[in-house]
Amino acid sequence: MLDHLIEGATVVDGTGAPSHTADLGIRDGRIAIVAEPGTVTEEARTSEDARGLVLTPGFVDPHTHYDAQLFWDPYATPSLNHGVTTVAGGNCGFTLAPLHPDRPEDADYTRRMMSKVEGMSLVALEEGAPWNWHTFGEYLDALEGRTAVNAGFMVGHCALRRHVMGADAVGGQPTPDQMTQMLRLFHDAMDAGAWGLSTTQSSTHSDGDGKPVASRHARPGELLALSRAVADHEGTQLEAIVAGCLDRFEDAEIDLLVEMSAAAGRPLNWNVLTIDAAVPERVPRQLVPSERARKAGGRIVALTMPILTPMNMSLGTFCALNLIPGWGEILGLPVTKRIAALREADVRAGMLRRADSKEAGVFRRLTDFGRYVIGDTYSAANEGLSGRVVRDIAAERGQDAFHCLVEICANDALRTVLWPMPTDNDPASWTLRQETWQHEDVLLGGSDAGAHLDRMCGAPYTTRFLGDCLRGRRLVGLERAVQMLTDDPARLFGLRERGRIAEGYHADLVLFDPERIDAGPATLVHDLPGDSPRLDSKAIGVVSVRVNGVETIRDDVVTGAVPGTVLRSGRDTRTVSTR
Repeated sequence: MLDHLIEGATVVDGTGAPSHTADLGIRDGRIAIVAEPGTVTEEARTSEDARGLVLTPGFVDPHTHYDAQLFWDPYATPSLNHGVTTVAGGNCGFTLAPLHPDRPEDADYTRRMMSKVEGMSLVALEEGAPWNWHTFGEYLDALEGRTAVNAGFMVGHCALRRHVMGADAVGGQPTPDQMTQMLRLFHDAMDAGAWGLSTTQSSTHSDGDGKPVASRHARPGELLALSRAVADHEGTQLEAIVAGCLDRFEDAEIDLLVEMSAAAGRPLNWNVLTIDAAVPERVPRQLVPSERARKAGGRIVALTMPILTPMNMSLGTFCALNLIPGWGEILGLPVTKRIAALREADVRAGMLRRADSKEAGVFRRLTDFGRYVIGDTYSAANEGLSGRVVRDIAAERGQDAFHCLVEICANDALRTVLWPMPTDNDPASWTLRQETWQHEDVLLGGSDAGAHLDRMCGAPYTTRFLGDCLRGRRLVGLERAVQMLTDDPARLFGLRERGRIAEGYHADLVLFDPERIDAGPATLVHDLPGDSPRLDSKAIGVVSVRVNGVETIRDDVVTGAVPGTVLRSGRDTRTVSTR
């Protein structure tokens, strides 16, 4: 007997093949049958009429930071609401394990680092996770059987370094014995099911003390030794972040990424490829590593988002503006002193000069303050400004845009929420995206879901992209769009029997209304442990989401079921060799 029968759905199977109408039967968590409508004779415990609805494989998000959130939110919201049934975590060199059993302070260091570098609520990290593990395997075991999504995790270079080197991981170099210990620890993690190595060399990544995170101190020899270790384990990968990911790679960064992938004989993915027609030279430069890697026996995959992810800013709390060269010193001052400094014309002029410099890189995109929209305000002086564009307010007041924005924020003791309007929403940029998506080493993803919780909401990229493909710009046909969200990432990670609708595959499924599929606007909610805030987005038109055959979402509401699996390398992933 079938557990469930979905009747008359328009099936888009994830392979890019033309859609077709079919009945689909589920048994024991797998797709048991895909057949012509009305031809299934086997009885089913439950069934539903899906005529007029589209049935696809569950979406695979290749870059998330749900490592902690899954403990207090096993549904990985809002990703699950938007059809994501499998998430890749442990990215950017940051994981919650391993933790040294003799140094309980390492857990506190890790929490403060994750709060700073990934914008997670410190209270939520402290109260929402049990922190009852030491080894990476124990961390995976702590999640087993308690998630509604399938989740696989890289092991973070920062945690490996901290475990072996202690406080010397920041600023120090491993001795030969410590390097041996690090490799042993890394092998143990992969034996337990880690997907491989994630690391960061990015200049924007600092720990809770404001110091460069541990992996930023690693030299190429250390990175290559760890990369070679990846080759000893089935179904493993590399993920790396360097400073040039944000704008354009330096030659040395290209050399490093190519050598790492070639040493492992495995794909290496990085994020995020920013596509902007105003900077046409960026995309060709960012794809040079991919071209060179293929010649060297590796593969380098660039992740890029198919939507414009809204991201808010603030002069009161840490955000991307702090990463502009020279800005962090000013925006890190106590609030009263910060306001006084920002009100000085010479200080503002200096900040704007630094923001427009070459060293500001991609952050130059954030400094057209006339294009900012005022979000939430908190004082009578700012009443009526929410939703207005700074350029218009500045014109009324006879001020330049940055001065105007500073005065608005000062009235709110810098609590004002600011929404920069994207600079790359022009037809030329969308045409460039359409062209870039066709490259064999470009993959959709990079949501950062689970991180930067009160600043951005990338999780809904799946539904917003599909809505745009069906009823908006229509840059990609439905079948190809679904493939880009399902089979493409599944093949990159070597996921076994996931990413497609086919008999015998795991029944990770999304059923949606093609006339309505979309994502609602990002709204601030206070539902994290400690009443901490995050941005959320409603899924529109998603009728049902199933993970391993069990319904987890019905009409944008979680069912309470937790049928997800912790996906372990080798058992749940096969090797994607680049040699």
